[in-house]
Amino acid sequence: MTAHGAFHWNELMTRDSAKAKDFYGKTLGWTFEDMPMPEMVYTVIRSGDETVGGMFEMSGPGFDGMPDHWMSYIAVDDIDKRVQALKDAGGTVMREPWDVEGVGRIALVADPGGAAQGWMTPSDNSGGN
Repeated sequence: MTAHGAFHWNELMTRDSAKAKDFYGKTLGWTFEDMPMPEMVYTVIRSGDETVGGMFEMSGPGFDGMPDHWMSYIAVDDIDKRVQALKDAGGTVMREPWDVEGVGRIALVADPGGAAQGWMTPSDNSGGN
C-alpha cells in the first residue's frame, strides 16, 4: 500500500479520450486498457508493464466549463479524519468522501490557496504508482 502522504494515483480528465490516447501514445509510448463501467468508460494507462494512471471523459453538468486537466491523488491513512483536519486548517472540500469498491475511500479537496487534489485511503488492492 502507498505510504500516508505519498502521491498514489494520477488521472487525466479529458473531453476527448481518443485524442489523448493518440497524443500520449505517440509522445510517451503509453498503452491503454478501457474498462466499461455503468456510467462511463474508465481507461487504465500503462507505461510498459507498469500501471501509471487513469483517464476518463468528462461529461455532464458537473464538468461544465472545466478544462482538461490532470488530477493527482494523495494517499492518507484515514480519509474522514484527514478531511476534518483539512477543514480545520482552512482547506475546502469539493466533494465529501465516498467509497469506490476495490479502489478506496476518496475525497476531492483544495488547499487554502485553491490547489485542487484528491485524497484517498486506498484499499489493499488498489495498485497505485
